[in-house]
Amino acid sequence: MTSADDTTPENERPEDESAQPADAAEQAASAGDAPEGDPLEALDFEPSEEASEDAAVLAAKAEAAEHLDALQRERASFTNYRNRAVRDNAAARTQGVQDVLAGLLPVLDDIERARQHGELTGPFVAISDKLDGALAKFEIERFGAVGDEFDPNLHEALMHSTDPEATSSTVNIVIEPGYRIGERVVRAARVSVVGPE
Repeated sequence: MTSADDTTPENERPEDESAQPADAAEQAASAGDAPEGDPLEALDFEPSEEASEDAAVLAAKAEAAEHLDALQRERASFTNYRNRAVRDNAAARTQGVQDVLAGLLPVLDDIERARQHGELTGPFVAISDKLDGALAKFEIERFGAVGDEFDPNLHEALMHSTDPEATSSTVNIVIEPGYRIGERVVRAARVSVVGPE
């Protein structure tokens, strides 16, 4: 025998009982058993805009410092290279002048001997003066004269004599004058020296 309850269609039955626990949880939450809202909302896990800007500025400053350091190193390297090149050029120039002077020494010695003996006359005097002027342009200096104090760094004594009246060793004859470029002696003056007994 069928009861009235059994004739109720299934679609008219009350909602499934499995939904009731979810409704109960919602009711409990609304009743105050669980805190309102998400408790993690108050925590700030995302970096703020200001913090991200600070990080970008720090990164840019670090990169700028690296570039500045690299630039300073390059500049120091270039300055050292330039100074070395200037020194090398000056040394090469001096060496070139010295080589030319060494080749001209026999000619210069002949001209000096002719001058000492009074044989340098006429147009040769003008030529000799021009040659001396050209040497001066390259800072070539002739040295060694009678009466100079003997200096072994500047003079090469080929002869030595004594004089009871002499108080120090001096040059009494210049056999061949010396030549120097600036402070560098290319050839010492070859001289005769007189000194005390």
